[in-house]
Amino acid sequence: MLVLLSAGLRAQQVPDWYDAGHERRIDSLLDIMTLEEKVGQMTLFTSDWDVTGPTIREGYQDDIKTGRLGAIFNAHTAEYNRNLQRIAVEETRLGIPLLFGYDVIHGYRTIFPIPLGEAASWNAEAAEESARIAARESAAAGLHWTFAPMVDVARDPRWGRVMEGAGEDVYLGKVMAAARVKGFQGDDLTDPLTILACAKHFAAYGAAQAGRDYHTVDISERVLRDIYLPPFKAALDAGVATFMTSFNELDGVPASGNEHLLTEILRDQWGFMGFVVTDYTSINEMVPHGIATDSAAAGELAIEAGVDMDMQGAIFYEYLAEQVRSGAVAQSQIDEAVRRILRMKYALGLFDDPYRYSDTTRESENILTEANREAARRIARESFVLLKNEDNVLPLAKDGGRILITGPLADSQEDMLGAWHGDGRAADVITLLTGMREAAGDKAQVQYVSDMTEAIRAARRADVIVVAAGETWEMSGEAASRADIGLPGDQGAMIRELAAIGKPVVVVLFNGRPLAIPGVDSTATAILEAWYPGTEAGHALADVLFGDHNPGGRLPMTFPRSVGQVPIFYSMKNTGRPMDPNNKYTSKYLDESNDPLYPFGYGLGYTTFEYGAPSLESATITRNDTARVSVELTNTGSVAGTTVVQLYVQDVIGSVTRPVRELKAFERVELAAGESRTVTLELTEEDLSFYRRDMTYGSEPGAFRIYVGADATTSNAISLTLE
Repeated sequence: MLVLLSAGLRAQQVPDWYDAGHERRIDSLLDIMTLEEKVGQMTLFTSDWDVTGPTIREGYQDDIKTGRLGAIFNAHTAEYNRNLQRIAVEETRLGIPLLFGYDVIHGYRTIFPIPLGEAASWNAEAAEESARIAARESAAAGLHWTFAPMVDVARDPRWGRVMEGAGEDVYLGKVMAAARVKGFQGDDLTDPLTILACAKHFAAYGAAQAGRDYHTVDISERVLRDIYLPPFKAALDAGVATFMTSFNELDGVPASGNEHLLTEILRDQWGFMGFVVTDYTSINEMVPHGIATDSAAAGELAIEAGVDMDMQGAIFYEYLAEQVRSGAVAQSQIDEAVRRILRMKYALGLFDDPYRYSDTTRESENILTEANREAARRIARESFVLLKNEDNVLPLAKDGGRILITGPLADSQEDMLGAWHGDGRAADVITLLTGMREAAGDKAQVQYVSDMTEAIRAARRADVIVVAAGETWEMSGEAASRADIGLPGDQGAMIRELAAIGKPVVVVLFNGRPLAIPGVDSTATAILEAWYPGTEAGHALADVLFGDHNPGGRLPMTFPRSVGQVPIFYSMKNTGRPMDPNNKYTSKYLDESNDPLYPFGYGLGYTTFEYGAPSLESATITRNDTARVSVELTNTGSVAGTTVVQLYVQDVIGSVTRPVRELKAFERVELAAGESRTVTLELTEEDLSFYRRDMTYGSEPGAFRIYVGADATTSNAISLTLE
């Protein structure tokens, strides 16, 4: 809805959590707060419970007592946080409750697939459900706030944090961002089983040069607006309560001091009403960035840019009050930042009951329940992508066969969790080996061999070999960039030796990023991309490998043939000299194909689908029309299965060059064997819009090509004209 917030302010879209009555209570509170107490609300320190960054600051409990600390992260469990909250509300002058945050990225105790894996499901409902369960568990464990979702578009798999997001595509990123915000925050933040979400990292962190974490970002305003900002706007439109700044610079200005990002775009253009928190010590880091002479100057840059809360760096804590007294920083800026923070504490109901998230009974009833584990199993198996299945070696038979399981990740509980696994515990995890043995029972012989030499001997006696390969969990995530994104160590050689025996080799990949694995593709009989599946990894994998579930996942990121192709993504520009294999002087490599190993949107299953030619209700539309694109889809195989119908648009001629195609709609469809269905997807003017040459946003009349098919390489197309 649209309301006028106060005299002189423009109309803004108001989120559901906004309450005008809270604003009057905040006014009264601001009137009696000291400057130090206000700065305290703008300060976020870690507890000593967990470590998620390079420094730990001690003494935070004393800061609570003096009113100089308004929020804590890395503190969790209902009882632990209740004790800290008691200090805040019973031993301070004003009794303002604390806000507790934590990196609940893909689950709190019940761990779901990493977000990149969830995106591979192309199932927004599943992403929302996993976030909802994570919110229930973490809220029951005393938490109010998660530093998720990460909505950075990421097109360089060398960057370790690709595992935290939805991959390379803008549209899929928008869909997943909105779903996860809705999952965490629910319909009513006063529900004590919901938590605040945080859209991060604002902005363009995923464009770090060379895929190296914390590195420079250098992109145009057009690329920023067209590619990197839309998922953040989708999160905001879904009602996200907080934003987090990124570590990178943008156009020469670090994000935590970037007024263009935090004020001009986020506040003035988008009307964001929640608060902005920095990433870990990112205000301090503006000094080595070379844009601030010292920490105090960095703090001024941050507050002037629009930062409301300083995570861990203690810059506001140390300098801000004096900067206000000296006139370097306006009191009104402090009051507005504190208002935004208090607004969210009121929205959560913490002023009415500061202990509402500290119920040990609710904690025991909501964490790692059988229902939660079942959801984790179901969502994990939807995230798996079948990359290869030669001779239909999958699914495996449960009865009478001899299955050899080997590889470094076959029985590794911890590695199934992936990075940023909250309070997830290895002891709770079902591994591939355990899951396969439980599923096979006494019907098939499942042998496990970890030693390579012994595995070669055992392989000769096996009917099929399952190799669990990939990265250990700490090889992706923050500060986990890799220059070589092939299989680590000698795993590739192991797969080649096993394949040389002549038995079918099924490779199950565990990884947090696309890998360059042409050698595996050429030698393995089947490849199943499993990402890091979470707590129920082994059960979900057994469901798919034995055929109890037909895999339907599709890649959310392109898999390169070699690291030299990186960055590689489907929505590239055409160039003036598109690749021509018969003309040296066109855009290509001397020693590698331009084509990826596996394209965006790609995935197989245990059945096949046939797409008919797309059709349009009308080949010409106006700006006020909706184009309806239909295609007949048939399951041409012998078993039921799921596919993802994907619609891509190419703007043939624009006032600026346009990508060769862009995803604009998709639908997961399940069909029985032999079943056909007409699938209709819609396009509006918004789907045809972009930032034009003059940087206004909108569509341009002209010709479009509409592609409908199984992945980003489909040639199944029809023409559309926008008048």
